[in-house]
Amino acid sequence: MSRTVVFIHGAWMTPACWERFTGRYEARGWAVLAPPWPLEDRPIDELRAQPDPALAAIGVSEIVDHYAAVIAALPEPPLLVGHSFGGLFVQMLLDRGLGAAGVAIDPAPPRWVLATPKAICGSLSVLLTPFGWRKTLRMSFDAFSKTFANRVPADQQRAEYDRHIVPTPGRIFFQDAVGKGTGVRFNNPSRAPLLITAASDDLTVDPAMVRANFRKYRGAALTDFHEFSGHSHFLIAEPGWGEVADYTLDWAEMHIPA
Repeated sequence: MSRTVVFIHGAWMTPACWERFTGRYEARGWAVLAPPWPLEDRPIDELRAQPDPALAAIGVSEIVDHYAAVIAALPEPPLLVGHSFGGLFVQMLLDRGLGAAGVAIDPAPPRWVLATPKAICGSLSVLLTPFGWRKTLRMSFDAFSKTFANRVPADQQRAEYDRHIVPTPGRIFFQDAVGKGTGVRFNNPSRAPLLITAASDDLTVDPAMVRANFRKYRGAALTDFHEFSGHSHFLIAEPGWGEVADYTLDWAEMHIPA
C-alpha cells in the first residue's frame, strides 16, 4: 500500500501552490491529496474575479474541521504537509490525533507564540483593514513582491502572483492575532512526529517566530526543526523549492515506513 500525503495550503493560495511538490512526492510512490479550503473548490480565475460572499465568514475552526473530515475518511492516517496557515492547521490536526506525521512549513503561530515586530509589519495591511474580520481580503502585488515572494526574481513575480494569489477570509488573521481557536497542547505526549521549518528571508512569518513555535514543544512528542537558507515565505514554489520538497520527503520517509 502506498503512503498518502495530504497537502494543506495557506492564506491567499489554492492547492495549485503544491503542484511542484505533488509531482515530487508521486515520483517517490506517495498517493497525493491537496484539497482546497471550504468554498474554494473553483478555478483560480473564478475565485479571483468573484469570490463566494460566504467566504468572509470562514474562520480557523471551519477550515480545520473541513480537513479533519477529509483525513478521517482515509483508510490509513496520512502525512500532513501544510504551508503558512496550513502549517498551523497541521499542528492543530496532529493535536487532535489525526495524521501519522506532520510537516509545518513557515507556519502561522499557534496561541501563545507571540508575533515579532517583523511579522506584525508584514501583516499591517490586513490588520489595519477596517472591519477586516468580516471581509474577504485581497493581497496586492506590491505586498506579494515585497513580503511574500521577496526571493523570487523580479521578472517572475508578476507571473507567480497571477498564477497563485486569490482572495482569502480576513477572519483567520484576526483570530490568529488574538489566539482565538488556534491553541494546541504543546505537551501532548501522544502527538505524531512533527517537523517545523522556517525560511531565513521570510518577511511574512519571521523565522524567529517559527523557532519560538518549535521551542514550545520541547520535552513532548518528537519535534524536529530545520531552517532553509536564502528562501522567502513562498519557498514551496519559488526557485530552490526542490530542496524544500526533498528535505520534507526524506524526513517523512524516516517516520512513516512504506
